[in-house]
Amino acid sequence: MAVTFSFNIKNLFRSVPKTDLPDNGFELPGTNGDAIILIHGMTGTPHEMRFLANYLNRQGYAVYCPRLANHGAPLHILQMSKWQDFYQTVRQSYLQIRGQYKHIYTGGLSMGALLALLLADEFKGEIDGVSCLSPTLFYDGWNSPWYRCLLPLAYNTPLKYFFYFKEEPPYGIKNEAVRRRIHDFYSRADLHSMESVQQYGYPFFPLTLLHQLQKLVKHLSGRLHEISTPVQLIQAKHDDMSSERNSQFIYNRVRSDRKELVFLHNSYHIITADQERNTVAQHMQRFFSGQPI
Repeated sequence: MAVTFSFNIKNLFRSVPKTDLPDNGFELPGTNGDAIILIHGMTGTPHEMRFLANYLNRQGYAVYCPRLANHGAPLHILQMSKWQDFYQTVRQSYLQIRGQYKHIYTGGLSMGALLALLLADEFKGEIDGVSCLSPTLFYDGWNSPWYRCLLPLAYNTPLKYFFYFKEEPPYGIKNEAVRRRIHDFYSRADLHSMESVQQYGYPFFPLTLLHQLQKLVKHLSGRLHEISTPVQLIQAKHDDMSSERNSQFIYNRVRSDRKELVFLHNSYHIITADQERNTVAQHMQRFFSGQPI
């Protein structure tokens, strides 16, 4: 990731959450009486869950894919968000459908996987299964910057409001055709670009959000031993952003009677849209239907 510094103090005091993009969260009605909540990643978009949503919907599931709080707003608004804001989006999505289905499952990508686990922890016995896709507790993939260990030094200083990281190849995608489309947008983008954010997510990642992710990880790590919901973990062996250690960490700590690890061999971080997205969808459908690996 390339580092960008922007000394724009006036943005820090804008408190009105003006949204420039339409809400691209979506719902798909089902036929089998079960529902799945799919949660996109930090600075991502519901679009990255679209393939899984369509696949699972064809199997009969109702699918709910909310857009996390402030995703779609200008970057200076998103960067002031707390992890609790993101979780509240997921929580409200669940409460809106609570009691309407025989079974409710949830799955999330990257940070979305952590939010899915929190939902299972809060609503024990009500969430029937969690699928964690490329869970990210540690940014320790092969493409992580060498200076990541220095970032906590800035978390408790005002500097965190002025540092951004620009995504660089391979953008979590091994598929070359998809990667080219993303690169065409990201390579031209500046801090204020909103073009194509609805489809590809934000090209810049505020340091404040990395700080929020660290807080979320700390909170969740203390709760993992309380989670007994069936848990599935799917991660690419060659994940460029978060290594397989992330899935193993969760697997070793949840006390679920039913839990499984699935590793992919031809994908990077965004496994919901990469080479093996069909394999991911099949594993999720199998797991939610109660079939063994």
